[in-house]
Amino acid sequence: MSGHSKWATIKHKKGAADAKRGKVFTRLIKEITVAAKQGGGDPDGNPRLRTAILAAKAENMPADNIKRAIQRGTGELEGLSYEEITYEGYGPGGVAVIIEVLTDNRNRAVSEIRHAFSKNGGNLGESGSVGYIFTKKGVIVVPKEGADEDKITEIVLDAGADDLSEEGDHWEIYTTPKDFEAVRDAVTKAGFKPEHAEITMVPSTYQKLEGSQANAMMRLLEVLEDLDDTQNLYSNFDMDESQVPA
Repeated sequence: MSGHSKWATIKHKKGAADAKRGKVFTRLIKEITVAAKQGGGDPDGNPRLRTAILAAKAENMPADNIKRAIQRGTGELEGLSYEEITYEGYGPGGVAVIIEVLTDNRNRAVSEIRHAFSKNGGNLGESGSVGYIFTKKGVIVVPKEGADEDKITEIVLDAGADDLSEEGDHWEIYTTPKDFEAVRDAVTKAGFKPEHAEITMVPSTYQKLEGSQANAMMRLLEVLEDLDDTQNLYSNFDMDESQVPA
């Protein structure tokens, strides 16, 4: 399997560097609220909520914030009602883009996304136009330092992982969404600390861009990522390592 896209790497670097903790918290609170609304407020019986709570704790979100988000989802507290929508489109060079949105205003969301595409060399597509390229997978990224290949391979495969690949200074572990929690837990119990772990959309092919096209694609993804309604953003964009911002 090909490695995780360069945009995924850049996005995680940006998340750490940009100090946008307020935006991170907002997205996590939305996810917790929707997960609780759909599957109930007990994380033991609601895998989506359980995953959202773990992600919130990883960002050091206060327990009271998590509790209130769950209570808004279950109706114990008043709150906005969010709609889940997925948009698909194309960036410069035909790069495939998927935007998952949680919004309280569908018209605002689609207007802002269409504007972002049109101003940055892309276009919003029809539903299904690029989705077939992507498969939902669990991805767990572990630094190679201190992680012996034979040992980590045995651990993750025994726990149900689909694949392990070497990407620079990291191991990338791929799972089905169903096996994600078991594999992540096996990795942490073995003493390895994932740099990040998430259920994401992994493309079957990548579109490599260079020079000005790569820069234009970066701008488009950054604009889409910064929209208030954007919850998750995926693409099959790839570029030379030398162009990835430090």
